[in-house]
Amino acid sequence: MRKLSMRQAINEALHIAFSSDPNVFSIGEDIAVYGGQLRCSYDLIEHFGEGRIMDTPISENAIIGTAIGSSMLGLRPVVEISYIDFIGVCFDQIMNQAAKLRYMYGGRVSLPLVIRTQGGAGLGNGAQHSQSLEALLAHVPGIRVVIPSNACDAKGLLLRAIRDNNPVVFIEHKALYKKRCEVPEEPYECDYTCDIKRQGKDITIIAYSSMVDQSLKAAKELAEQGIEAEVVDVRCLEPFDAETILASVKKTGKAVIAHEACVKGGFGAEIASIIQEKAFEDLKRPIQRVGAPNVPVPFAPVLEDAYLPNDQDILKAVKSIL
Repeated sequence: MRKLSMRQAINEALHIAFSSDPNVFSIGEDIAVYGGQLRCSYDLIEHFGEGRIMDTPISENAIIGTAIGSSMLGLRPVVEISYIDFIGVCFDQIMNQAAKLRYMYGGRVSLPLVIRTQGGAGLGNGAQHSQSLEALLAHVPGIRVVIPSNACDAKGLLLRAIRDNNPVVFIEHKALYKKRCEVPEEPYECDYTCDIKRQGKDITIIAYSSMVDQSLKAAKELAEQGIEAEVVDVRCLEPFDAETILASVKKTGKAVIAHEACVKGGFGAEIASIIQEKAFEDLKRPIQRVGAPNVPVPFAPVLEDAYLPNDQDILKAVKSIL
């Protein structure tokens, strides 16, 4: 099977969505002529024209407000907020409008909109362009939060999100755009469920986004030592598939949760709480969490490397349990 980067897979999903539904359109800062800050929409304007792929002023409020209004009228906007850090600028629109309007109108309107945004560190973009803020979004009822870890999932999850009748925040990790994997050519959708990336019987490693790769690296090293780790990719924080995680933890009796976001208040705490509440009697050891320290993301490369959690941190957590 052919291999695509995550950037190419997202671009292919956008092509499929635009071709299959005339109600799909995109707006954002520099997404039309330039093709987006991270070049995922690099050729859409050539294929679908200026009426469906449009540049906007530097106004996140305007982008999200347009998406909300147009989605209520039956269109399917796929808008881009260049960095998840800028969610703060339009958080009122997302939290109090997009997430609430279907409820406020008693289900008589739908908001089929997708907010594509980029998160994560590792590229030297500094403290205001490198955060992992997915836990803030997952805390707000009424929006879906999808966060793929590879190209194959990114294509299927994005197509699923575009065809959803609810608002979806689709978070792409900047450091994964060049990573390649096998991606089917035909259109397909991925469910909003966890995916077991590696089977194991000794310990469960739960991760999402960039930390799935780090977890798989750690699992490979553990396998060389005779320890079989099961790696569960969460993929979607809301709706949250607790069943897959609980089944794995009940099988292994031990769990490590890894994400790039700060450990304090990160979504890993929610996962740990669910395991504690629903699988406490199956746990043989305390749950361990792996994540970043509670400081802004450093700009200096050496400090950024020290800030980011990696496979060695996961190995250390696993060995502290075993």
